[in-house]
Parts: sequence; structure tokens; C-alpha cells
Amino acid sequence: MKEFKNYQEFWPFYLTQHSKKETRAWHFVGTTFVFICIALAIILGNSWIVLLAPVIAYSFAWISHFFIEGNKPATFGHPFWSLRADFQMYFFTLFGKLNGELAKLEKNKKIAK
Repeated sequence: MKEFKNYQEFWPFYLTQHSKKETRAWHFVGTTFVFICIALAIILGNSWIVLLAPVIAYSFAWISHFFIEGNKPATFGHPFWSLRADFQMYFFTLFGKLNGELAKLEKNKKIAK
């Protein structure tokens, strides 16, 4: 398992583990269900619905890793940083900033060669 000193080191690694657009799309859908579950729990007054959020989100994410990306989810080695990175990737996607992050990653990869 790869070790990281801090989250700033982990974030580029996380992006490399989500190199395919389809993987990122499946993650986006899964994370959207987290917010849907929270909203339903509030609207329906049933906090048990929140327990479905991680089940649904991880189902989408892990399916994408195993069948699309072909790698092991980063969650297995770095659960908390992966959760943070997933939400960061979600909001960057939502607000159109993810392509910039991917471009930075690609530029740094070329520099490292």
C-alpha cells in the first residue's frame, strides 16, 4: 500500500485511480445518492434512511473500480482521505473544476518523466 505524508500528496494519487471518465461518472452518481438519502431522511423524518447512503455510494464506486477502472478502491488503504477526496472530486465535477485538476495532474506527470 502506498503511503502519503498528507492529503495534498494523496489527492493526485486519488485522481490517477479515477482515470476513466466512466469511473468518475459512477462515483458522481453514487455520491449524489448520499445527498438524496440525507434529504429523504430530513423530509420523511426517518434518520434510518441515512444508513443507506454509504451502501449505495460505495456500491456505485466499487463497481466502477472493479469493472471499469480495473483497480482496487483507494478506500481500502486510505478510507478517510478517500472519503474527503470523493467529495472534493464530486464538487469539482459539479462546479466544472475537475478538468483543471486533471490537466494539472497530466502536466505534472509530463514534468516528472
